[in-house]
Amino acid sequence: MIDSLVARIAKADNSDILNQFNLNPGEYVLATLHRPSNVDNQENLTQIIDALEEIGSIKKVLFPVHPRKKNNIYKFGINNRINGNIILTEPLGYIEFLSLIKNSALIITDSGGIQEESTFLGVQCITARSNTERPITVEVGANHLLGSNYEKIKNTAIDILNGKKKKCSIPALWDGKTAERIATIIAKKI
Repeated sequence: MIDSLVARIAKADNSDILNQFNLNPGEYVLATLHRPSNVDNQENLTQIIDALEEIGSIKKVLFPVHPRKKNNIYKFGINNRINGNIILTEPLGYIEFLSLIKNSALIITDSGGIQEESTFLGVQCITARSNTERPITVEVGANHLLGSNYEKIKNTAIDILNGKKKKCSIPALWDGKTAERIATIIAKKI
């Protein structure tokens, strides 16, 4: 994953995605949630939207939504809770999304890969899951693993946006050269 990020970061730096949404670097929160426990449950999705609206009163929230999630927002009748602090958008391509990750003040996610990307880029990340298959992102990275306590997610996000950031570093060997190392090992065995 980091190899791919390193190979594409220059392209992401040239993306026009911030202008498309009238965003400035460091002046928005990027939210991406797709796990059924967060978006297929009416109570949980309502709490997420309410938390994002409150966070959005400090900094705009850009929230790319998968069609299933968008349908749930309307099916559950919580679309009326979105009052302008959240920018809903269609899913985005990798280059555009990478640019959004790099330039955000904070990421709120339940995705695995974004935990790694945010750690590498030094962007604070809140993971709305109770576990992660990427514990190094919590141990040394920028990731805050908070489960589905949406009040805690909201409060932590507000703390981060007010300057209370976790110190982080890039894990060892996250240099964008993993594929090269693997190829060298395989070549030696041939």
